[in-house]
Amino acid sequence: MWRWADGVALLALTLLAPAALAAFDRDAALRASQAAIGREVGDYALRDRTGRELRLSQLRGKPLVVNFVYTGCFQVCPTATKFLAQAVREAERTLGPRTFRVATIGFNLPYDTPQAMADFARKQGIDSPGWLFLSPDAASVAALTEAFGFRYQHTAAGIDHLLQVSIVDAQGRIYRQIYGASFGVPQLVGPLRELAQGRPQPTPALTTGLFDKLRLLCSVYDPVTGSYRFNSAYLVEMLTGASVILFGVGFVVVEWRRKRRPPG
Repeated sequence: MWRWADGVALLALTLLAPAALAAFDRDAALRASQAAIGREVGDYALRDRTGRELRLSQLRGKPLVVNFVYTGCFQVCPTATKFLAQAVREAERTLGPRTFRVATIGFNLPYDTPQAMADFARKQGIDSPGWLFLSPDAASVAALTEAFGFRYQHTAAGIDHLLQVSIVDAQGRIYRQIYGASFGVPQLVGPLRELAQGRPQPTPALTTGLFDKLRLLCSVYDPVTGSYRFNSAYLVEMLTGASVILFGVGFVVVEWRRKRRPPG
């Protein structure tokens, strides 16, 4: 026999199921990334692609562009890095060579070794001496990624993470965060010019709707077209969750009204 408590339990399950399935909190990742702006990044030890130790303090004195990758990624990380290389070349043409540095950091230890980072750089066709490919120390990778406001989550399919490029000023403070597998080149050139000219500007407000948030996190690379496309799986997941919730609410309402009808 149907009971009111059964309806409440069903409704609770339908409301909680989508949250339980969410392995990566996209909104929390974006908030953490934005909260890192203005933060001074500590002096972490890393190793370059030759295995030589290098500390972040050695990269101060010039603006620094940082992105995080994991070398086991065969789609998003490589293509996002290739796009960043195009934006970096444009920034160098605009601002001049050696105006800033670039560092790509592997965060998936123990796999993102100096050799793995060297192979990753070679596969992306990046051989610029001013672009460092770095491996952090295993004991400090969590603190390092937290300092940059970069969050990630291991999943059955790989690793979910924010598509983020950080611009760090000459004193080691995070100045801007840029999002997406691709972005407008002025988003990179503008902040770098402001820092190079010693005229930093207030951080603009971040306005992202639902579609923007999905684009920042859920784009997948299509090898047929050579570009990113929207990953409809996330949209299907949300629509399915919403449908289940609506069904649960409707079922509870129908049963409640049926119980209130007089006999006969």
